[in-house]
Amino acid sequence: MAAAYAIPAAPLELCEEIKKSRFITLIAHTPTVEAAKAWIGEIKRQHPSARHHCWAFVAGAPQDSQVYGFSDDGEPSGTAGKPMLAQLMGSGIGEIAAVVVRYYGGVLLGTGGLVKAYGGGVGAALKVLVTEQKRLQRSSLIQCDYGYMGVVEALIAVHQGQLLTADYGQRVSLQVAWDAESWTQVAQELTDRTHGRVSLHPLDG
Repeated sequence: MAAAYAIPAAPLELCEEIKKSRFITLIAHTPTVEAAKAWIGEIKRQHPSARHHCWAFVAGAPQDSQVYGFSDDGEPSGTAGKPMLAQLMGSGIGEIAAVVVRYYGGVLLGTGGLVKAYGGGVGAALKVLVTEQKRLQRSSLIQCDYGYMGVVEALIAVHQGQLLTADYGQRVSLQVAWDAESWTQVAQELTDRTHGRVSLHPLDG
């Protein structure tokens, strides 16, 4: 089970002028790659006349390299998207996307200046970004006779389990999501209280 991690609690926007170019850094919570790309598209629509819309995202857990993405959007290779992604990765924050919108002011910044503008913009935004801890959950299947429903319902109430589905056939079949940190305790209590006749079966590996 992956460790808990911070995610953005609210969107953020910062604006900075560097040598007549205006750089607008925007950050948002994007839990999936699809959400990140959709949000980036929306920012582009909001700033249609900007010269560049450079972006980077970590649309999942901070350690998951399968959900990274970045783009220089016409800036010299390696001067925008990669520095932005490096800032996001170094923050330890997950499910996060950043776009830096540039309105060109006519003065060239050079490679070093661009890296500082794009990476620095995201770094400055991260320093003031409000975050919250993501609640990690594990889903389980519980199958039991009706006689054990009282025990199961009590555990769900005490440990704030989230009932996902319920099938009341010859036996009761429930899918319940629990906070990952309480999984082991819930599993042990269920086994103890039913004398091993009912147990949690993980649905998420």
